[in-house]
Amino acid sequence: MKIGKAEVAHIANLSRLEFGDAEMELFTSQLNDILLYMEKLSAVDTASVMPATTQEMARHNAFREDVVAPSLSSEEALRNAPDATGDCIRVPKVVE
Repeated sequence: MKIGKAEVAHIANLSRLEFGDAEMELFTSQLNDILLYMEKLSAVDTASVMPATTQEMARHNAFREDVVAPSLSSEEALRNAPDATGDCIRVPKVVE
């Protein structure tokens, strides 16, 4: 075993978690399985494997030039507002 109940209890205490005996057994078993699997993975020789540092799909720069263009007038911007008062859009109060 890579990890025992004492280590799981210590981690639970640090995390401010409380577990019953059945949960402690379950988590100890699960964490032990995870650590044993990680040990298997670290034993694999990956020296000849190139790291995958590229994207699966080709990406291009999605930025566009910052060009000054005319914006909407107040009337056009408020045309679809459900409740407009002057040059403002009226919304329901969400904070008391």
